[in-house]
Amino acid sequence: MTLPGHDQSTHRLRMEWGPTGAAEVPADYAVVVDVLSFTTTLSVALERGIEVFPFRWKDSRAAEHALRHGATLAIGRFEALSRGDARHVSLSPASLSEVEGIERLVLPSPNGSTIAFALADSGAEVVGACLRNAGAVARWLAPRVADGASVVVVPAGERWYDDTLRPAVEDLWGAGAVLAALVGELESPAAASPEARMAVAAWRATAMPADLLNAASGIELAEAGFIADVEIAAQHDVSEVVPVLVGESFRDAAALPPPGPRLRRVRS
Repeated sequence: MTLPGHDQSTHRLRMEWGPTGAAEVPADYAVVVDVLSFTTTLSVALERGIEVFPFRWKDSRAAEHALRHGATLAIGRFEALSRGDARHVSLSPASLSEVEGIERLVLPSPNGSTIAFALADSGAEVVGACLRNAGAVARWLAPRVADGASVVVVPAGERWYDDTLRPAVEDLWGAGAVLAALVGELESPAAASPEARMAVAAWRATAMPADLLNAASGIELAEAGFIADVEIAAQHDVSEVVPVLVGESFRDAAALPPPGPRLRRVRS
């Protein structure tokens, strides 16, 4: 149940951090944003026609989950780097852009994928967004919001060494990019909560790709040899895919059958 101090229910456009925020600020649509790198990698995968199954990070059942769905299991990019074997599919969007022959992929990550997996049974329709597809996601959501639906955008953040949430500025920018485009589509800034408007302001203050390359997470990846991942993640509005979680997997909304009449849920 949403705590009174965290209530954004008077606004149709909401924003809250991480897995706890996603649970405490419910909405009809939950947009997960993990710029470095789950949702960026997700956008690349769907562009290549790959169905993506999110899963919890470091869960021993991931291999069984992949086997059950006839899917390839991705590993962490640092693990792939340590193995030095290009045959391993990883969370790296640059490496995934080059793979061939994969139709289904189980893609665990400590942040975005774990949040998406946890939201699967929440009652919200789960969408994946990043800078690359922010505008496409906003255009897909806009008529639904105009029809009365609510949206919570969830910047995933990173984890500190003690496993507490580290709000990551790149995810705030990604959330702001989606919300800015959505406010523009709706021409109704008042629909956004103060938290959502803060994310929009943060996005509008950025200079891409320089800011992402110079942010702490971007520097960490670049120094580890993953600068191409950061450059791909910094691309804005280059993708039209809208990843929607259907059952256990993300698929592009364009490939889904048109929805029937939607029963409105009353959500706090």
